[in-house]
Amino acid sequence: MTTAARLLRLLALLQQRRDWTGAQLAERLGVSGRTIRNDVERLRSLDYPIEATPGAAGGYRLGVGASLPPLLLDDEEAIATAVSLRVAAGAGVAGMAESSLRALAKLERMLPSRLRERVSVVHGATLSLPRSGPVIDTEVLTAVADAIRARETLRFDYRSFDGTPSRRSAEPHRLVHTRGRWYLVAWDTERRDWRMFRADRISPRVPNGARFSVREAPSGGLAEYVERSLGAAVWRYRVAVTVHASAEHVSARLPDWVVVEPVDEASCRIFVGSDNPEMLALWLGMLDADFDFDRAAHPELVDRLAQVADRFHRLARST
Repeated sequence: MTTAARLLRLLALLQQRRDWTGAQLAERLGVSGRTIRNDVERLRSLDYPIEATPGAAGGYRLGVGASLPPLLLDDEEAIATAVSLRVAAGAGVAGMAESSLRALAKLERMLPSRLRERVSVVHGATLSLPRSGPVIDTEVLTAVADAIRARETLRFDYRSFDGTPSRRSAEPHRLVHTRGRWYLVAWDTERRDWRMFRADRISPRVPNGARFSVREAPSGGLAEYVERSLGAAVWRYRVAVTVHASAEHVSARLPDWVVVEPVDEASCRIFVGSDNPEMLALWLGMLDADFDFDRAAHPELVDRLAQVADRFHRLARST
C-alpha cells in the first residue's frame, strides 16, 4: 500500500467512528504505531483537525475544523447520499434545490461507473411530482432549529391563513416536513396548549426568549399529534364528524392523513379540513355512510352539502 493510499484509508477509518486507539489503527492498516503517528502528522499538515489523547488509553479522533475536509464514503453510503440529494431538491427550502443538485452533480462525477449506473437506475425509475407547497426561507428554518436545539422560547410574528398578523411566543419542540410544507410543533405560551404553526408564515424576532424544559408530549406522542392536527387544524375550514360506520370502512375511503378514531364497532370520528367548504362536502360524500357534525358551528358546510345534494338530486330526476 502506498503512503497516499494509506493516508486515505486512515482518514476513512477516522470518519467511521469517534475514537480509535493507536494500536487499533495500526492493526487495521498493518503498520507500526510509529507509522500511525507519522501519518497523523501528515494529515494534520493537510489541515485535517485530528485530536490526540496521550497515554496508554489514549488515541485519535477527527475533530471539528474550520473547513470541510473530503468525505470518504463506501458504496452504499454514496448511493444513499445521491438519492437523498435528489429528494432534498424538492424539500421546499429556498436555494435548497440548486444546492442539492450542484452537490449531486459533483458526487456523480466522482462515482465509479458501477455506482453511477446503480444511481442512474434509481433516478430513472423514480417519478418526482411537482411540489405545490410554499418555499420557506433558509434563515427562518435555521433560526427555528437553533431555538429548538437551545431550548429557547421562540418569539415571532405570524400570519394566519387569511393574512391576519399576530405576535406569538412558543416553546419550539420539532420541525415537521410533510405534504410539501414545513410545520413547527410548539407549546404556545399564551394559549397554554400545543400548537402547529406553518413555518413559511413565521418571521422570527430576536433575541429568543427564556430557556425552557422539554414538556411531556401531547396524548399519543408528537407524531400522532401532527397527524391529528394535519387532518383539520391547519385548514381554514375544519370539522369533527361522527360517522355511523366502522373505522375500517371509513379509513378505506379517505386518504391516510385523515385521522379516524374508533368510537365503537359501528361508529367512528374523523377530523377533516379544507380551505373551502366545497371540498369538505365532497370528502363527506365519499364516506358512503350517514354522519353528523355540529351544524350550528359550520353553517357554510351545511349550505354546501345542501347545494351538492340538490345538484345530485336534480341529476337523478332528469335521467
